[in-house]
Amino acid sequence: MIHPIFTELTECRDCYKCVRGCPVKAIQVKDGSAVVVKDRCIYCGHCVDICPSHAKKIRGDLSRVRQFVQSGRKIFCSLAPSCVAEFPFSIDSLVVALTRLGFSGVSETAIGAHLVNQAIEMYAESHEGTCPWISSACPTVVQMVKKYYPSLINQLSKVPSPLQCHSAYLRALYGQEIGVVFIGPCIAKKVEADQTPGYPDFALTYEELNAWLLAEQIDLDMIEAEVTADSSIVPSLVPCRAGKSTLYPVEGGMIASLKWGSDPFQTHAVAISGMNQVAGTLSGMEKEDLNTAFLELLACEGGCINGPVSSQGRSSATKKSLSSRYTRSRITDRVPIFNGDASFVAKLLDGGYSLIVKNNEQEEKPVSSFISSHSKEEIDQALKLLGKRDAAEELNCGGCGYNSCREMAVAYLDGMAEPEMCVTKMRKEAQSKMDVLLRTIPVGVVIVDDQLQIVDCNNNFLKLFGDLDFSLGPSQLNLVFGLPVKRFVPFYEKFMDQFTSSMVRQYRLHYEDTFLKVTFFSVEKQHLVGALFEDITTPTVRRETVVKKAEDVIQRSLETVQKIASLLGENAAETEIMLNSLIDTFKVPPSGEQDGYTQEES
Repeated sequence: MIHPIFTELTECRDCYKCVRGCPVKAIQVKDGSAVVVKDRCIYCGHCVDICPSHAKKIRGDLSRVRQFVQSGRKIFCSLAPSCVAEFPFSIDSLVVALTRLGFSGVSETAIGAHLVNQAIEMYAESHEGTCPWISSACPTVVQMVKKYYPSLINQLSKVPSPLQCHSAYLRALYGQEIGVVFIGPCIAKKVEADQTPGYPDFALTYEELNAWLLAEQIDLDMIEAEVTADSSIVPSLVPCRAGKSTLYPVEGGMIASLKWGSDPFQTHAVAISGMNQVAGTLSGMEKEDLNTAFLELLACEGGCINGPVSSQGRSSATKKSLSSRYTRSRITDRVPIFNGDASFVAKLLDGGYSLIVKNNEQEEKPVSSFISSHSKEEIDQALKLLGKRDAAEELNCGGCGYNSCREMAVAYLDGMAEPEMCVTKMRKEAQSKMDVLLRTIPVGVVIVDDQLQIVDCNNNFLKLFGDLDFSLGPSQLNLVFGLPVKRFVPFYEKFMDQFTSSMVRQYRLHYEDTFLKVTFFSVEKQHLVGALFEDITTPTVRRETVVKKAEDVIQRSLETVQKIASLLGENAAETEIMLNSLIDTFKVPPSGEQDGYTQEES
């Protein structure tokens, strides 16, 4: 089965933004592509949100769900309470739409949340009013504890998540043969469907639901008008409507729906959201082990209303307000709401996860912590490979995606990163290669900026235009950088022409009784321009020119033999022109000839 989050390799662009954004660095960069590592991923979906090239994808389950709904079995929809913040119309319209999609019934996941609340309160009553558990409501937090804080696994809630409890409760009411499909804003719920089949069977995102409605040509605005005209077309929620537990998707909503919610000081429970805050809390617990309160930990900042596939065009304040008003309407409306099931809750407390794990299946084994145990010598060696030979070179710039150079070195040792990810290393290597090229190339080279100041040059350039008969060292060359190029090169105005063109231009420059072949090229358009100065009056170049032109003469003469007599006169004229150019090449310019550029013919 495809991982819930995967990378489309052909679309990955080497930006490492997903590495920077991943709270647990579960991204492996291999051959330049950033791949999600299944065993390390906690399914928060942040990499999907921030990937600029949309290379991170969410597994689509819509086609399988559509077949599932059409299978002839009774299929129930478990609808997340965050839907009130996602869809700008009444829930009644959405229930009608889901029924038209083929669901046998629609039930609120908040029913399972109420059962979880009831289990927590029942446990607290028998334990001096306390329940020092970490909530299992957020599957991302559960994955984070299991994979990165294994010492805290025993502090996870003893009852399954609200969705798993809801699925189990629907099966208890309507039979084990029914199907359950969850619809909500969470990618990690797909993991619950994968790991505990049937609890639920499938999990769809709101994006997938919208795609389904569009495919079936179901218009929610039109349904809203129908419901307004005749409310009797709205099917009843099964087994009935949920109450205060519909506030679950808001940070603190779980606690507010418990009896502890009436305590303004929250002395028995704490609500925290956002990956940084959650990670800090878990790290503190692992070090101190002093937690005595119930912890409502949610990976998404602000709660599930800001899930990874929730609407991005609506503010958190608006979403929270919509959720709060919806919950208040449930409490104040004179309609039956779910009040719990004491016998089922007793089974939850007694059996825990055994209610959703079949006898012939094994619950997922906790994955060991990914804290590396490399020696200091190994890390130091890796740092040297990354070009960090001492502490001063550890810039900790974060360009690679890791918080420090040492973290990057550990990731490299773990096989999660490549040396090419180090921006400073690659820049140094590129600079070093450019320096070697500039210093060894047998022609004069200069690079200037848009102020016509020298950015870089080599000794051959200074020997041509600086009247030097010796070579300068690197530190001495640095003194030249920043000087105006007009101090060295006559007719420097030609540099300005190159700033408006990306084409390579060549000229022949007559300068102080020598001929120079000049090649202008753009290094960075409208910012940096380079020029190569090649002395074509040197004996070596003269010989090469003579050989080339002589070969041209011979070749043309051979071709002439094969042509008709009428072309002999034309060829003779060309030969005369070519030989005259040879004479011009070796001709010493008269002392009175002016210096300047001559456009080279291509």
